[in-house]
Amino acid sequence: MAAGGALILGLACLAVSTGAAGQTLMTQEEALAAAFPAPAVTERETAFLTDAQLARARRLAGDDVPIDQGVVTYYAARRRGVPAGVAYFDAHRVRTKAEVIMVALTPDGRVDRVEVLKFTEPPEYRAPAGWIAQFDGRPLNDELSMKGGILNITGATLTARAMTRAVRRVLALHAVIDPFGTGTEK
Repeated sequence: MAAGGALILGLACLAVSTGAAGQTLMTQEEALAAAFPAPAVTERETAFLTDAQLARARRLAGDDVPIDQGVVTYYAARRRGVPAGVAYFDAHRVRTKAEVIMVALTPDGRVDRVEVLKFTEPPEYRAPAGWIAQFDGRPLNDELSMKGGILNITGATLTARAMTRAVRRVLALHAVIDPFGTGTEK
C-alpha cells in the first residue's frame, strides 16, 4: 500500500473475514446502501487524472496529505436521475496497519458521512462514531484539519491524523473530478 493512501478500486478484501489481523466492520455494499438508500441508484465510475489534475488535487488537499494515485474509482448516486451524492473509498495506514473508510459527499461537495469499513490496528485506537461525526457537513477548507476544527482523539492521535488526511484527500480529488459538473473546485 502506498504510504500516502490509495483510493480503493475493488475492496474485494472486505468480503474476507479477518481474525487477529483486524476487524471488518461493514462491506462496501453495506456502506453504499447506508449512504444512498433505495430508490437511489449507484454507479461505479473511474476518473483518470492528468498530471495537472493531480497537481491541483495535491494543492487543494494540503502539503501533509499525499495523493499518489492518478486512477480514482468513485460511486455516483442518483435518485430519479437527480444527483444524490458520491462515495469514495480510501485505504491508508494509521500507524503500521490499514484502515479503509468510505467518505460519502453531498452533490455540492460537503461531507455527508464517513464510515469505517476495516480497521486493523488494535480496537482501542479506532475512532468512535461521535468523533467521526465531526466531519459531517464540512467542506474542504482550513477548518478541516487538526489545527482547525477537527479535535484530536486522546490516545489515538495517529488515527485522527490518518482519517483527517483521508477526508481531505477525498474532498480534493472530488473537487478536481467534479462528477456532477457542479464546479466545487476551489
